Amino acid sequence: MIDDGRSNALASHSLEVIRRCQTDQGAFLASPSFSQYGYSWLRDGAFISEALDVVGDLESAARFHAWVASVVLDRSAGMERAIDAARAGLIPEPFDYLHCRYAPDGTTGPEDWPTFQLDGPGIWLWSLGHHVRSGGTIPNQAAEAGALVARYLAALRHTPASDAWEEFPQHVHTSTLGAVVAGLRGARDLGLATAEVDAARDEIEAALLGPSAHWTKWAGNSAVDASLTWLVAPYGLVEPDVGPAAETLRRIESELEDADGGVHRYLDDTYYGGGAWMLNTAYLARARLRRGKDGDRQLAERALRWIEAQADGLGDLPEQVPTRALHPGRIDEWRVLWGESARPLVWSHASYLVLRHELGLEAP
Repeated sequence: MIDDGRSNALASHSLEVIRRCQTDQGAFLASPSFSQYGYSWLRDGAFISEALDVVGDLESAARFHAWVASVVLDRSAGMERAIDAARAGLIPEPFDYLHCRYAPDGTTGPEDWPTFQLDGPGIWLWSLGHHVRSGGTIPNQAAEAGALVARYLAALRHTPASDAWEEFPQHVHTSTLGAVVAGLRGARDLGLATAEVDAARDEIEAALLGPSAHWTKWAGNSAVDASLTWLVAPYGLVEPDVGPAAETLRRIESELEDADGGVHRYLDDTYYGGGAWMLNTAYLARARLRRGKDGDRQLAERALRWIEAQADGLGDLPEQVPTRALHPGRIDEWRVLWGESARPLVWSHASYLVLRHELGLEAP
């Protein structure tokens, strides 16, 4: 059984962490204390906004969506050039594409980071649709920004880019294509899609979601990645027990899940040794709840307890824990470079809140 008292206290603290890390502009700092995470990622913020939607804080979620809209529209000229370049079969110039992270004032961060990532804008557009389905309204300029992002995603869908973890920029990643489909479905539901956008979505869906599809990190690579879980939960692109989703979830359970329930990103992950991540654990639990096989709810509850057990004395959740690191010999090099891994990670707290919601626990 879940300890409701401890769980409720951690949920209240998680919501406090999220609100405390939202800036006056509406952006969410990924972590207030980790040297590299003092920025707002479109990806993190979109998933954080999902959590705010499910706990009923639509106003805070709307502020983030308004901030993203301002970032997008400030870069509309460059995005149009990127669209034209992609349509011509060219790689967009680095100063024309959307970056994965921005400072709260909307400026880009240092260029020493893999910045070109399509997951972020795709997840944001999906999150904007989630916000409206949850009872929110589209903030000023968000419809205009959303329509531009949809055209951008449709045009650049086959352009190599860094994956959800900002790695391997030379490939077109399966989980990235899932984020693009989720975003383009969101555009359709919001009435922001053009015929060209709909055609692009149909093309990706046919290749990605059909019964003969096979999900790995990218075409030609045999590895499985925990971010593929997101195609099932939270995006809901396909049922968890059919087609490629069923085999992918089986592999994640077999290859990336620890005996005590923590879930790693992928087997060759060496970032801080490749520890088990809170958010991956939460998303696998949510996929299991959607699958509904015998024992899946119990495994989801175990995942919640495992996440709660990683909180420190203040209630802060980390990005990952090194207890069962895949490559423990690589932990110290990151500690020397950047210190201990991020704690709190705001995205971890958000993923925890949504898992609690899907388990039917009371919102803080």
